[in-house]
Amino acid sequence: MNYSAALKNPIFKTVQLVSDELNYPTYVVGGWVRDLLLNKEKNKTDIDFVCVGSGIQLAKKVAKKVGNKASFKVFKNFGTATIHYKGNDYEFVGTRKESYRSDSRKPIVENGTLEDDQNRRDFTINAMAIQLNIEHYGSLIDPFNGQEDLANKIIRTPVNADITYSDDPLRMMRAVRFATQLNFKIAEESYQSILKNAERLSIISQERITEELNKIILAETPSVGFLILFNTKLLHQFFPLMTKLYGVEFIEKHGHKDNFYHTLEVLDNISKNTNNLWLRWAAILHDIAKPESKKYEEGHGWTFHGHEFIGGKNVPKIFRKLKLPLNEKMKYVQKLVTLHLRPIVLAQDMVTDSAIRRLLFDAGDDIDDLMTLCDADITSKNERKVKKYLNNFKLVRKKLKEIEKKDHIRNFQPPVNGEEIMNLFALSAGKEIGILKNAIKDAILDGTIKNEKEEALAFIISKAKELNLTPVQ
Repeated sequence: MNYSAALKNPIFKTVQLVSDELNYPTYVVGGWVRDLLLNKEKNKTDIDFVCVGSGIQLAKKVAKKVGNKASFKVFKNFGTATIHYKGNDYEFVGTRKESYRSDSRKPIVENGTLEDDQNRRDFTINAMAIQLNIEHYGSLIDPFNGQEDLANKIIRTPVNADITYSDDPLRMMRAVRFATQLNFKIAEESYQSILKNAERLSIISQERITEELNKIILAETPSVGFLILFNTKLLHQFFPLMTKLYGVEFIEKHGHKDNFYHTLEVLDNISKNTNNLWLRWAAILHDIAKPESKKYEEGHGWTFHGHEFIGGKNVPKIFRKLKLPLNEKMKYVQKLVTLHLRPIVLAQDMVTDSAIRRLLFDAGDDIDDLMTLCDADITSKNERKVKKYLNNFKLVRKKLKEIEKKDHIRNFQPPVNGEEIMNLFALSAGKEIGILKNAIKDAILDGTIKNEKEEALAFIISKAKELNLTPVQ
């Protein structure tokens, strides 16, 4: 079949002209071709070209023809070159053959044929190529029936799966990622090979594993990927803490819910409402400390007291191990994990203004995301219970809006600052300042005084007497 009509991007014609000048057989390959056949190629911002010749030489001449609006970079170590032009990245490389050592995913590379290059691809659906030379412009080359696997929604390796995965174990994570993103099934022989080779993942850097994991988390239904990761034992290699959520323990006929499946439900629920990767991570980690806080209480059943605080405390350790960013993103996830039970408790009890103020103070600008997480956390199969929680959350949200409008707690700034307290009582910096500042904050949050300077000053003068402080005249 010929796809010349689909090659509308002017860059393809430029590559064709230069390829024919150099007498290089040249092809567009990989993800762009796959997505073209899935009618998704417009979403691709990176396009890969392979030529039988020097990819760097081809790219250099293409960049020259495109003009000074294109930026051109060479990566000599990899034998590749990239052109960035009008928001797209175009990568050029020569056809190559690869062989691997058992202790590394870094291949020994040598020049090869198109057939060699297609043999080294990860999956049949990524091993298709479209020729760009004028004589066969737009012709599809599909040696492994990638079109058929696309039609049947199958992830399959082009050569023996054991070789593909053992050579580069990251391809196992990519198999799961493509299965999740495309809603495809991993071919049985490929699935069994992942099971067999799961421990080979140990030679892959955590950064590369986490890059694939984050793409799984950002899929429409991320639980699909997590279930494959769990069942193939890949998850056990890099995130054993999450696997500990799996299973139900019974004592005296009392069992708790399976926290692994509950977590996946929460993740899917939240994914319907947000593409925020870090909010999805908060869903993954919200119950992560349940295994270590689990306790059976006679006559009461299973409890997980304090799991939210232990989980929040563990977030930096988890982020460090998974090579996730140790910055504001981590603090955001940590905050949501620590606070995730607070709105649920409020929804169960009478909602007091004081409790709402404290929640607003602790959550700050992340209050809306916290409430989204709490909505997602309702996974009960009891419709009456779910309805009750959702109605109570509506009440909590209403109160949040009312209190915020009235008391401006979300971005709380004390009406009297530390310097003013020091001047008022002729104090140097010390613990008394912190005590008085906290007293003002607590009085405002408890509703004892309004969030106004005049009331705060009167309150602090009264409170200072307990510390034997008197204001200077």
